[in-house]
Amino acid sequence: MPQSSPTADALNQLHDLIGKARKAGADAADALLVDATALSVTWRSGKLEALEQAESGDLGLRVLIGKKQAIVSTTDRRAATLDELVERAVAMAKAALEDEFCGIADASEIAKSWPEMELADTYDVAAPTLIERAKQAEEAALAVKGVAQCEGADASASQATVALAASNGFAGHYTRTSYGISASVLAGEGTSMEQDYDFASCVFQSDLPSASSIGKQAGERAVRLLGARKMPTCQVSVVFDPRKASGLLGHLAGAISGAGVARGTSFLKDKLGQAVFSDSITIIDDPFRARGLRSRSFDGEGLLPSRRKIIDRGVLTTWLLDLHSARQLKMKSTGHASRGAGSVPSPSPHNFYCEPGSLTPAELMRDIKQGLYVTELMGAGVNGVTGDYSRAAKGFWIENGVIAFPVNELTIAGNLKDMFLNLTAANDLAFRYGLDAPTLRVEGMTVAGV
Repeated sequence: MPQSSPTADALNQLHDLIGKARKAGADAADALLVDATALSVTWRSGKLEALEQAESGDLGLRVLIGKKQAIVSTTDRRAATLDELVERAVAMAKAALEDEFCGIADASEIAKSWPEMELADTYDVAAPTLIERAKQAEEAALAVKGVAQCEGADASASQATVALAASNGFAGHYTRTSYGISASVLAGEGTSMEQDYDFASCVFQSDLPSASSIGKQAGERAVRLLGARKMPTCQVSVVFDPRKASGLLGHLAGAISGAGVARGTSFLKDKLGQAVFSDSITIIDDPFRARGLRSRSFDGEGLLPSRRKIIDRGVLTTWLLDLHSARQLKMKSTGHASRGAGSVPSPSPHNFYCEPGSLTPAELMRDIKQGLYVTELMGAGVNGVTGDYSRAAKGFWIENGVIAFPVNELTIAGNLKDMFLNLTAANDLAFRYGLDAPTLRVEGMTVAGV
């Protein structure tokens, strides 16, 4: 007799839970299971500092009674515990406050199939492999002239299997893997030290850059910052390194999240269908990108997402919606629901990226007489309601179109509505973070210094 697969067993367990919840009085229910394993190492000062292996298995049950809902989660899958889980979830739902917008998808809305995306590599990594990667990263960092020490080099690998089932007939699962390398480096000495880093994260091991290249890049970045100057307060063009440019996309994603728009707490709440960027900017959300760091087969409510132009030649075309926020806004879900075993769904982007422009980064800066090239941002001074933006920054001063010298102890400020409208993209897009942008230039920001 053929044996069932682990994922088939997981889905059967979820269907069993849902069936018990329905018998106990639930009108509808869904259940999520996430099994994950992770291995990570830290190499520091020529020796192994940490080796950690973790395994987790989270199971969550959401039940709905009328317009009331409750979620209960557990890591214990014994039969008695799961029976208690069902009883507790139903009891909590009966006692919950009504929410007119809660509810699972209609059977006609659920995903029936989805494309193949290469979400999982063969997960056969072992501790010695990760130790060697971390060791190589530190050695390469320390070999860079001017580096004082490596604060730590890390290598990691993880695998997670997600299974979701619901009383509307949805059932699906997928497995994803992730591999990473990072190094953090100090350069200089005494009170004139500078810190920088580099890292990479990929779905497939074969896509990882070499550990030595990560360490070398981290070291070179730190050394370049030595001798940083302070600058007077001024209003100039600010150019964001791709590592930091991706953060601007994060602010956009937060501002177009349906939950915030429905609450009226987004600075873009009245901008749907309007130009919020220049017509040279197009921003894509792609859930099906092959080997994408944020790709997935279905969303957290069993709906099939789709590739969308979120910003189409400057115009905001859609919000990021789950079922709850879509109902609040009298719209349809865009398939952006994300969730954990113990949480309700909420909107979240997939592979979110700004399409590249036509200019190289050097060409993008060529006409800047005085400006700032940002390589690091600190603090959390962004107001999602007003769009006001203020962050501590360091990087390099631009003079006559070229990078001239390092600078630090600066603050950059503006408003995201103005920043988006005055933004230009270079042509150096690389997919590294899940939220990705090429080098971005923003006109007319305030740089506060001495």
